[in-house]
Order: sequence, then structure tokens, then C-alpha cells
Amino acid sequence: MSRNVTVGLDGSPESRAAAEWAAREAKLRGLPLRLVHVWEPLPEPMAQAPLLGAETQQHWSERIPRETAEGLRLRHPGVHVDREQISGRPMDALAETSKDAELLVLGSRGLSGIGGFLVGSVGMAVIAHTDTPVVLVRSGEQAADEHEKDPAGIPSAATAYRPVVLGLDTDHPDDTVIAFAFDEAARRQTSLRVVHSWILPPYYVSSLPAAPEIGVELGRQDAAALAKVLSPWRQKYPDVEVVEESRLGSPANHVIDASREASLVVVGRRIRRSPIGAHIGPVTHAVLHHATAPVAVVAHD
Repeated sequence: MSRNVTVGLDGSPESRAAAEWAAREAKLRGLPLRLVHVWEPLPEPMAQAPLLGAETQQHWSERIPRETAEGLRLRHPGVHVDREQISGRPMDALAETSKDAELLVLGSRGLSGIGGFLVGSVGMAVIAHTDTPVVLVRSGEQAADEHEKDPAGIPSAATAYRPVVLGLDTDHPDDTVIAFAFDEAARRQTSLRVVHSWILPPYYVSSLPAAPEIGVELGRQDAAALAKVLSPWRQKYPDVEVVEESRLGSPANHVIDASREASLVVVGRRIRRSPIGAHIGPVTHAVLHHATAPVAVVAHD
């Protein structure tokens, strides 16, 4: 199967927002959009119920992707839209179908205001068990949310994109994650804001009040390490403006703060081949639950 942007669809407001985001991303990438609707057949006793019969379930399972595809074709005329229905457990089916995709997009319920995401068990399991980059999109996400406000302060999808934010670990930088973030910034013709945080070693904490220059020197060293990691990428992507931020404190908190002014947040997930449990890392876990922009999780070795 040809490469595509795939979106998991279940008819919810979350998945509809994800489908709209995926259509915009497919246009940026010049790829077809693939709608995948996964439904679990009802147990036989429930299938016999008059309101939840197999025929009714099949009707809705066919109607959701058909009507969504028709709407997307009207709103995004330059994007080729395919649809597919799969029967099975959503987490297994989506992880399997993502193998044919450049990107898998899923919906995530938005909490109140800037409260962030509520990532369900299906989304977490899919993220933890696929090597394909996965983007989580909140319910209510609009195209204008990814762009700067117009000169009058009104949200608009016709203005420049907001920056792409990359949460980077300079101790274990991964080319796959960095390249993904630079590519997304280049597609959007926007800047890349690279956020790295460092923690003061315990043995310096007690001496810092008496010798604040220690903290200054450690911060300088960390900023130099960040600049060194990004130097070859600046040369590879000369048209992407890079803003480096090296800060003391919690990595997750700084990325979450940066997400409020971002079009997309990019974080990594180390691939663990253990068959037991779903592991995505504490920083990525926190960002997924509290970032206010779409979040791309990029798996890496």
C-alpha cells in the first residue's frame, strides 16, 4: 500500500477533529488521507437486542466513515480520501494498520480551557506499540489554532503558522525525532522552538545560594551542549529559524508551557521491545496529558 496519513475514526468529536487535522497534514505532505474505522462486533446476546442488533451496528459503522469522507473531500478538495473498515480490537487494529502510514492521527478529549488532553487507554496503547509517529489532536482543534492571530487580534488560518516545539534530551538526542520536528517546521514555513531542560545536580543545591555563579556556569554549559547538537541540523535546514531554549527545571513543564504558543509539539518515545506493559516515558506521558497543541510522539531506538 502507498504511503499515507492515517486517522482513526469512531464518529466522536475527538476523532472528527483528528480527521480535519489529518487532512490538513496530508495536504502539507502531498499524501492521500486514509480513514480507518474500527468496530468491535457485539457479543451474540447483545447482537440479538432490537436496538443494538448486528444490522444496526453495521449501518452505523458504514455511515460514519462514508459521511466523514464526503465532508473531508468537500472541505479539502486537493486531498485524496480513502476509507477502510476493520473489525477487531481498536488498539490492535490501529497499531497494525499504522505500519502502512507515514503518520497516524488519533483524537484525544480536551479538558476545560487549557487543561489539556485526556488520553484514553486505546490511544496510549497504540502509541506504546507502534513505531509509526502518532499525533494526538484535541476535540475542538481548529485550523486557526495553529496560526498566529491576524493584525486585529482575530484567529485566522490565513496567517503564518505558530512555531513547532521540540522537546529535546541532549544527553540522548535521536536523529529520527529531530528530523521529524525540522521537517514539520519546514512544511509549515515556520520556526522551530527547541526546548531543553536541565536539573541542578543534588550536590550543587546547597552551595547555590552562596555561589550563584555555579548555576550560571552550569546553564552556560547546558546551552552550549544544546547548540552543539543542533548545529548540523541548522546547516541541513538553513531555511528553518531555530530558537534554542535551555532552562532549569522540569522538562515536561517547560514543553507544556511552550505548547500554548505552538502549532505542533514533538516529543520522543524510546522503543522498548518488552511484551509486558505500555511504556512511553514520564515526560512524554505528561506532555500528552497537558499540552494544549497537537502532540506528535515519535518512536526511536
